[in-house]
Parts: sequence; structure tokens; C-alpha cells
Amino acid sequence: MDYKKINAPQSTITRDMVRLSEDTGNVYETVMIIGKRANQIGQEIKHDLETKLQEFASYSENPEEVSENREQIEISRFYERLPKPTLLAAKEYDDGQIYFSMPGKHKNK
Repeated sequence: MDYKKINAPQSTITRDMVRLSEDTGNVYETVMIIGKRANQIGQEIKHDLETKLQEFASYSENPEEVSENREQIEISRFYERLPKPTLLAAKEYDDGQIYFSMPGKHKNK
């Protein structure tokens, strides 16, 4: 996922929970869905960061020989500036980009 392209806010914003929970009919289920997606996004970001930083891993015998790497610092700063996973998940939910199903819950017609 390209996190640069998601137009999520950098800080917390107030949301209309009644409108946000229209799909599920329950505020708590909506929060649960957003929370689970936020956990997934957090894991993806962590995995991406670890993969990129692995390229800079040094396996020297002396731990005091740690050198500063400008590229590594820039990668870390990029990930620090990303919106939090909960904000990304809330944006995805608001945009209708999250698929979810509720087992055992049937809609009456």
C-alpha cells in the first residue's frame, strides 16, 4: 500500500458517529472494524519499515562501531510523519474501501 497517496489527516478530527455507523447500525461494531483494520495497517507499516531498514543492518563484532546513515534516517523520518494507523483506517472506512462481514448477523428486508 502506498501510504503517501492516502489523503488522511495528520491529527485526530471529529467525526459524526451516527453517519459513520450507518453501515453496521452499531457504533461499537464500526469502531471494532476500524480498530481491526488499524491493526492490519500498523503491521503492514512495521513490516515495510523493517524490510527497508534491514538493508542497512550491519553485522560487525563491535557494537560501538555504529555509523550514522543519512538514508536510514530519512526512511525513519518518512515513517514517523505518516498518519497514525487509526487515522488511515478511519479514512478508508469513511471512503468505503474496507470490506467487512458480520457472521451470524442477518439483515431483515
